[in-house]
This record gives sequence, C-alpha cells and structure tokens, in this order.
Amino acid sequence: MITRRYALGLLGAGALAPRAFAQARHVYDLTPVQIADGMWMIEGSTDYFSMQNGGAIVNIVLMKGDSGLILLDSGPSLRYGEALTTVARQLDLRGVTSVVNTHHHPDHFFGNQAFADRPIYALGETLAAAKAEGESFADAMYRLLGDWMRGTEVVPPTQVIDGGNVMIDGRAFHALPLGGHTAGDLALVDQKTGTLLTGDLVFYDRAPATPSADLTRWQQSLNELEKVEAAQLVPGHGPVDKTRAAIPQTRGYLTWLEDTLRTAARNGLDMVEIMETPLPAEYAAMGAEPGEFHRSVAHLFPGIELQELPRAN
Repeated sequence: MITRRYALGLLGAGALAPRAFAQARHVYDLTPVQIADGMWMIEGSTDYFSMQNGGAIVNIVLMKGDSGLILLDSGPSLRYGEALTTVARQLDLRGVTSVVNTHHHPDHFFGNQAFADRPIYALGETLAAAKAEGESFADAMYRLLGDWMRGTEVVPPTQVIDGGNVMIDGRAFHALPLGGHTAGDLALVDQKTGTLLTGDLVFYDRAPATPSADLTRWQQSLNELEKVEAAQLVPGHGPVDKTRAAIPQTRGYLTWLEDTLRTAARNGLDMVEIMETPLPAEYAAMGAEPGEFHRSVAHLFPGIELQELPRAN
C-alpha cells in the first residue's frame, strides 16, 4: 500500500488541510447530455478538486444495455454515486445494471459504493491498484472535499475485463488494455455507435494529470488509440471530440512537459524555478492550469533529474 504522504502528493497541497465537515448538505447537479444513440455523458468540471465542484471533475458515460444502463466510471464519492442512480432512473427506470472503471484514480471509482451489488468491471491492474491505494486516496479526498465525501468507503472493482471483444449487459465493446496514465488504463470502443471511450489516456482542453504517469508508455498508448477509426471520442476530462483533435493535443502537451523537465534538469534548475516557467499560450489556456503543471513538476521532476544528471563518484 502506498504511504499517506504519497497519496497526499498525488492529490495536491490542498490535501494537507485539516479534516473537517461543512454544515450545509452538498448536492451534485448532474445533467446527462445525449451524445449518440443510447448513450449519454455527464461532463465534469475542468478545474481541480475543490469544495466548489465537490470533486465532480470526471466525464461519466451511461449506455443502454439489455437490462438497464451501463455506467462508465462512477465519480468521486458515495454522494455522487447516489446522484447517478437518480439520473440513471430518469433515463431508464431499470437504472444502472453494470459499472466499468477505466482506472483507479479516486474521481473515477469512489462512486462504486452506490453500485456495490452490481458487477463492476476493470482491468486486473486497476483492481489491484484500487485495493492497494484506495484507503490512502480516501484519506486525502476527505481532507480535500470534507462533507462531499461523507460516508464514502472504498469499493474496488469486482470483475476483471481483458482485451478484445467483450459483451457487457448485451452491449458489444472492443476493449483496449493500455497504460501510462496509470499502470492499467482501459479504453473501450462502443461497437454500436463507434464511440471511443478513452478514460484519462486522453484529456481535451484540460491539462493532463500525471500522479501515476509513465510518460513513455502513455505515448505508446496514444499511438494505439490513434489507430482506432472512431465516430467520436469521449476523453476522461473535457468535451466530446468529433474532430480527432484531442489525442494530438494530449500527445503535444506530454511531449512539451517531458522536454521542459529534461531541459531544466540538464540546465541545473530546481523545482521552484521550473514552476516559474511560463506556459505556452496553447497550454496556459487549458483547464486546471497552471496548477496541474506545478503538480506534474512535483510528480515527475525528481525521477527525470536522476536520469539526466551524471552520477558523482
């Protein structure tokens, strides 16, 4: 299991705030928008976790299955999952029958608790990481979001999904077991609509988050996603992409980020000096910037500095 210090580092300096609960009850206002036949998306905020957004920063997708709705990712808290159950029953009286978690970051699977009696699918790596890191993530999320998290307990996925053609509640998908954003990142192609569901391998007009990143593997996964002939792409964060712009944008940002950090290491800069680097205009305008860049410096620079600087004998 990862240490509490590491979990707080993943979620940012705000996680160091004292654990406290607000007096007023918070309510998620979730609005599903139909994006294809039998498919709806609830678009998350492109900001970072905050008391204002309650951690509702991830894109959620609901899809018609044979016996109800298939849910792609479940949000950051029990309260969010409960709000999803209400939204789902407005779309289909049978509600959610199956859940898929694209990866193990808390904004994507902490709503699982509301669906604990239903099958919850994920890659094997995601299931293992959720079990290993979930409690530390929960501690940090409570510190960040206070009463939004009330009652939330970690419920890992229960069913392992492999690559290739799969059926979930009678709906056909092609599963792509990838990684790089985390150790296990699941992308799905919905066969009915041609929609590519990428999870956090792709961000669109929102800065990529890198707490668990392997940048080389991430770029390799983007190569695989670019091979998919999709009618549209749903990123983990940001709007639906119908123009094939999101993957190149994510690739460009990650390339710029790594080049910036490697150049800084070779030039002897420290992390504070790097964080003062002005962002290119195209990236400065992204959601969650410059905070996400600053977090990426903290996540990635120590390892890159070790790679770039010669060892002293």
